[in-house]
Amino acid sequence: MGQSILFGTVASAALLLGALIGSFVTVPDRVYATLVGFAGGALISALAFELFSDAEEHGGVWRASIGLVVGATVFILVDALVVERARGSAASLGLLAAVTIDGIPENLALGVTLVEGASYALLVAIAASNLPEALGSATRMRADGRSTTFILGVWSGAAVLLAVSVVLGRAALGDASGGTLALLLGFAGGAVLASLADTVLPEAFEHGGPFVAFAVVAGFLVSYVLAA
Repeated sequence: MGQSILFGTVASAALLLGALIGSFVTVPDRVYATLVGFAGGALISALAFELFSDAEEHGGVWRASIGLVVGATVFILVDALVVERARGSAASLGLLAAVTIDGIPENLALGVTLVEGASYALLVAIAASNLPEALGSATRMRADGRSTTFILGVWSGAAVLLAVSVVLGRAALGDASGGTLALLLGFAGGAVLASLADTVLPEAFEHGGPFVAFAVVAGFLVSYVLAA
C-alpha cells in the first residue's frame, strides 16, 4: 500500500508542478513542444512494453485487444463530447477534463502493475505527460482570466483524484482474475493510444514543428531503458 501511495504521489505531483509553472509563466513554444514530445515517446514505449504486453500476458491477445479497442473508443467519444461542450472561454477547463479521461485508466493500470513489481517506465511516462498537460491548461486558464487560486485548486483536485486511482488500482484490482486484468490494462492502453493520436503528438508538432520528433525519440528510449 505504501508503494502505491508513493507512486500516486509522484505521478500526480507532476500535475501540480505543471499547474504552478503555468499559473505564473508562459513557457516558450519550443520548450513546451519538447516536453509534450518527450511525454509522447515515453507513453508509446510504456504502452508497447508495459500495458499491452502485460494485458496479453494476463489474459491473451484477444482480451487485451478488446480492452484496447474499447478504451480507445471511450476516450474518443468522451473527448469529443468534452471538446464540443468546452468551446470558447471554457476550453481550458476542457483540457482539464481531458487529462482525467486518460489519466484515470493510466493510474489504475499503474496501481495494478504494482502487484507484480513496480513499473518505473509507466510511472515516468505518466509523470512526463502530466507536467506539460497541466502546464498548457493552466497557461490557458490564466489567459482566460482565471485566478491563481482557482487554477491551483482545480489541479490539486485532479492530482488527488489521479493519486487515489493508483491506490485503488493496487488495492481493489490487484486480486482480479487474469481475464479482468487483461481487459483493464488493455483499456488503459487504448485510452493512452487514442490520446497520443488525438492530442499529444499533434500538440507537440503544432508548437514545435518536425524537429520535435527528436524529443519523441528521447522519451521512447528513456522509457524503454526503464522497462528493460
